[in-house]
Amino acid sequence: MAEAVERNVAPLPYDEMRDHDGDVRAHYAALQARLNSLGADELAERQRTLERFFLLQGITFTVYGAESTTERIIPTDLLPRIIPAAEWDRIEKGLTQRLQALNMFLADIYSEQQILMDGVVPRELVLSAPSFRREMQNLYVPHKAYANVCGSDLIRQPDGAFAVLEDNLRVPSGVSYMLANREASKRVFPGTFRGAGVRSVDRYPDLLLATLKSMAAEWRPNPQVVVLTPGVYNSAYFEHAYLARLMGAPLVEGRDLVVHDNMVYMRTTTGLRRIDVIYRRVDDDFIDPLTFRRDSGLGAAGLFNAYRAGNVVICNAPGTGVADDKAVYAYVPDIIRYYLGEDAILPNIETFLCREPAQLAHVLANLDKLVVKAVGASGGYGMLVGPHSTKAQQDEFAQALRADPDNYIAQPTIQLSTAPCLIDSAIDSRHVDLRPFILSGEKISVTPGALTRVALRKGSLVVNSSQGGGSKDTWVLADGKELSP
Repeated sequence: MAEAVERNVAPLPYDEMRDHDGDVRAHYAALQARLNSLGADELAERQRTLERFFLLQGITFTVYGAESTTERIIPTDLLPRIIPAAEWDRIEKGLTQRLQALNMFLADIYSEQQILMDGVVPRELVLSAPSFRREMQNLYVPHKAYANVCGSDLIRQPDGAFAVLEDNLRVPSGVSYMLANREASKRVFPGTFRGAGVRSVDRYPDLLLATLKSMAAEWRPNPQVVVLTPGVYNSAYFEHAYLARLMGAPLVEGRDLVVHDNMVYMRTTTGLRRIDVIYRRVDDDFIDPLTFRRDSGLGAAGLFNAYRAGNVVICNAPGTGVADDKAVYAYVPDIIRYYLGEDAILPNIETFLCREPAQLAHVLANLDKLVVKAVGASGGYGMLVGPHSTKAQQDEFAQALRADPDNYIAQPTIQLSTAPCLIDSAIDSRHVDLRPFILSGEKISVTPGALTRVALRKGSLVVNSSQGGGSKDTWVLADGKELSP
C-alpha cells in the first residue's frame, strides 16, 4: 500500500498549458499568441485593472488567522485556465451521474435505508455521522433533490485524467467568484475572449432561480424565493448579496423571518410576505433554535416545523452533509454502482479510512507522505499535508488519529496540475484545482464553467481562499474550438 502512495507522488504534475515536450497545447495557442504580443508592463497594468474591478465590486473573502486584517480582496489571477470541449463533456457527464446517485443515496438513507441494510455503506458510518439529521427521516423532498446546489472539487491527475477530490453538498460557495472572474476576464482580454469561442456562464443566476422555484412549483404557481444569510460578518457575505441581486430575490437574515401557523413570512415595509423557497447559506445547526442549536440567532424559531409541514422548501435540504462526509466519499463509486448500475465516470482519489485498524496503521506509518483530513472539516482546516509538514505537526496528528480515528481519512499527496499565473509581473506556474457547479431540482444541469482555485504560494497545494489561495477564470471552449490558432 505504501508503494502505491510513492507511485502517486513521483510523477510530475500535469501542465495545463504545455505538453511533455514543452509545446503549447492547441487550446492554449490563441492565449499564448496574445501573451507574446504583450510586455511585462502591459500585463502588470491589466492585472491592476482586474484588481480595481474587484475592489469596486467589493469582492472580498475572509482570511482567518491573518496578521494584519481578515477581510481582503480575493486574489485573482489574470490568465484564464482553458478546458477543451471534449474534456468538459466528460466532466459534465461525470458530475451529473455523481449528483444523481448522491441524491438517491440521501433519499434512501432518510427513508428505507436499503443501501445500509445491503451493507454497501456501513450503517454506523452514516448513522453516527454528525451531519446525519434524524429529523429528516421520512420527510418529503420535491423531486428527491436534496442537494440543489453542489460544488464538487476536481483535480487533474499526472496522466491528465480528472478525478473528484471531494463533494460539497452542504452550503457550497464560490460561484460568485466564478461569475466575477468572467466579467473581469472579458475586460482584460476582450479580443482573445471573443475569438476563443468560450461558453457562457452568464445564465447561472437565472438557472439557479429556476431550480429553486422548481422545488415549490407543484403547489405554488410563482414561488417566492429568498436568500438566507448569516449576515455581514460571514466570510462569504459578498456572495450571498451578489446572488440575491442577480436573481432579483430578497436577501434576508433570520431576524427578518416570522413563522406563524407553520407558514414562513418575511417582514417588509408593506407588511408580511409569504416565503416558499429559502436558499439558505446558513449551516444546519443554525437553521432553527427550536430544532437544532438552542443558542442560534441566525435562523428562525419554528422554521423546521414549517419545512416538515411542507409549507416551505429549504435548499439545500438539511442533512445533505452526510453525503459529502469525507468518509462516505470513499464509498461514492459503490453508491453510483448500487443505484445506477454504472461505473463512476469520474473516479475518486485513493482514500484510507482511519476507522479501519489496518488502514490506520498504514496512515500512521506514512504521515510524511499523506494528506490527512478531518471528515467534517472544510476550507482547508483540520488538515495535514504530509510532505509540507514538520515532525511536530505529524506527531500532533498521530495523537489525534489514535484518540479519534473515526474522525479522519487520509489520501496520497496528489500533485495538483499547474497552470500559468502572473506572479510579480512574470508568468510562472502554480497548482490549481477545479470547482464546477451543478444544479439539481426538476432536472440536473452543469454550468459550462467553473471556479479554478490557485495555490498562490510557490510549491503550495492549498488552494482555499480562506487560507490565502486565489482564483482565476475558467474558459470552457465550445465544440470545434480546441484547435483555434
